[in-house]
Amino acid sequence: MPTTVISGFTHNFLGKAPVWYKQVILLFLIANPIVMYLLGPGTAGWLLIAEFIFTLAMALKCYPLLPGGLLAVESLLIGLTTPDAVYLEVLTNFPVILLLMFMVAGIYFMKELLLVTFTQILVGVRSKSALSLLFCSAAAVLSAFLDALTVTAVIISVAVGFYSVYHKVASGKGYHHKDHNAGSDEEVVELHREDLENFRAFLRSLLMHGAIGTALGGVATMVGEPQNLLIAKVVDWDFAGFFLHMAPVSLPVLAAGLFTCWALEKLRWFGYGGRLPRPVRQVLEEFAENERAKRTKADQAALWVQAIAAGILVVGLAFHLAEVGLIGLLVIILITSFTGITDEHQIGKAFQESLPFTSLLVVFFAVVAVIHEQHLFKPIIDYVLSLPEGQQPGMFFIANGVLSMISDNVFVATVYISEVKQALDAGSISYEHFQDLAIAINTGTNLPSVATPNGQAAFLFLLTSAIAPLVRLSYGRMVIMAFPYTLVMGGVGLYMVVNHI
Repeated sequence: MPTTVISGFTHNFLGKAPVWYKQVILLFLIANPIVMYLLGPGTAGWLLIAEFIFTLAMALKCYPLLPGGLLAVESLLIGLTTPDAVYLEVLTNFPVILLLMFMVAGIYFMKELLLVTFTQILVGVRSKSALSLLFCSAAAVLSAFLDALTVTAVIISVAVGFYSVYHKVASGKGYHHKDHNAGSDEEVVELHREDLENFRAFLRSLLMHGAIGTALGGVATMVGEPQNLLIAKVVDWDFAGFFLHMAPVSLPVLAAGLFTCWALEKLRWFGYGGRLPRPVRQVLEEFAENERAKRTKADQAALWVQAIAAGILVVGLAFHLAEVGLIGLLVIILITSFTGITDEHQIGKAFQESLPFTSLLVVFFAVVAVIHEQHLFKPIIDYVLSLPEGQQPGMFFIANGVLSMISDNVFVATVYISEVKQALDAGSISYEHFQDLAIAINTGTNLPSVATPNGQAAFLFLLTSAIAPLVRLSYGRMVIMAFPYTLVMGGVGLYMVVNHI
C-alpha cells in the first residue's frame, strides 16, 4: 500500500496495470514532445500511431481508452492536430457512434431470443466444421444486408451467454445464480478447469470465424460497411450497381474465405479446431431444457416481441430506412415497452458494454485526425497515382490494405476515394478507370484489414468487448488467428482486382 501522497499517485496511475506498462506509457508521453521538437510533426505522427497500436495490443493489461486517451490529449497539446479537426472526424463518423450507442444496447434486449436460437444451433449441430461454416456464412450474409458492428454485437452477446452458463456450473452454482463473476476462475472446481479451457478455445474460434464472416459479407454491398456507402455515393452506384461491380472480387473471396474456415477447422492450425467438450454440451443441453420447462406465458410473449423487433430491425437495415443507430433506438423502445422493462437502472445496464468502446472510438478518431492534419498517407497516394494506369488498381488495393491494417479502414477509404475523385474532376482519369479504382479501394480497405483488430471497427469492438478477456482473446492471438484469412482474402482479392476488373 502507498505510504506517501506521491506513491499514492503512482499507485493510482492506470490502476492495476503492470508497473512496466505504466513506465512505457510515461515514456511515450515524455518522448512525443521531444520527437515533435527535434524531428518534426511527420515523425511524431507516425510514432503516435505506433504507440496507439501498442495500447490496443495490450488491451488485456489496461483498457486502451485510458492510455490512448492520454496520447490523444497530448497530440492536441503539442499541435499534431486541433480540437476542430477531431470534432470534424467525429462528426463525419457520427452514424457509427449512433450505431454503437443504440444498436448494441438494442441487441442487449434481444439476448434471450438470441440465446434460445443459438443454443439450439450449438446443441443441434455436432460437427465443429459445419458449425464454424454456419457461423461464418451466417455472419457474411447478415453483414451484407445489415452491418458488421451489429452482427458482431449479436455474436458477442451469444458467446457471453454460453460462457456465463457453463462458468456458473463449473464454479459449482446453478444456471440462474445472479451474483456470479464470470471473469474470475477462483471458484471453478478443479474437475472442470480443463473443460473450461477447451470451451474457451472453442468459443475463440467461433468468434473469429464470425468476425471474419462480417468482413466477407460486408465488402459485397453498399450497406455492409460504413465506407461502402460513402464510395457508392461518390461513384453514384445504387444497391444493385454496387453489388454487381464488387461481385467479380467479393464472390470469389467469399468462396475462398469459407473454404479457409473449413480447412482451418479440419487442420486445427492457428488456434482453430477446438471442440466442444462433452460435459459442456451436456450442461448447455440441460440449460436449454430447463429454460424451456420454466418458460411462462409472459416469457413466451417477450420472446415473440423480441422476434418481431428483430424482423423490424432486419427490414429497416436492409432497406436503410433510417440511420442504423436510430433503428437501434427503435428496437430499444419497442422491446422495453412491450416486455415491461421500465426501471431506469435496468435499461442503463444495456449501455454498459457499448459506451466505453464508443469513447475509445472517439479517441481513435483523434489519432485519425493527426493522420489527416499531417498528411501522413499523402506520399503513398501520390506515388500510386503516378504509376501507369494498368498498375494502379492492384497498387491501390495493396496500399489501402496495408494502411487499413494500421489505421481505420473508413478513414483510408475516405481519403483515397476523395483523392481519386479529384483526379477524375481534373480530367486526369476516365470514369471507367475511376470505377475500377473505386472497386480496388473498397475491396482493399475491407479485406486485408482483417489482419489487425484496429483495421476494422467490428474487430476492435470484439477485442475490447466483455467476451475477449473471458475467453483469453488478446490482440496478439487475434492477429495470429486472422493471419491465414488475411493471406487468402488478400491474395484472392488482389488477384481478382488485377486480372478481372
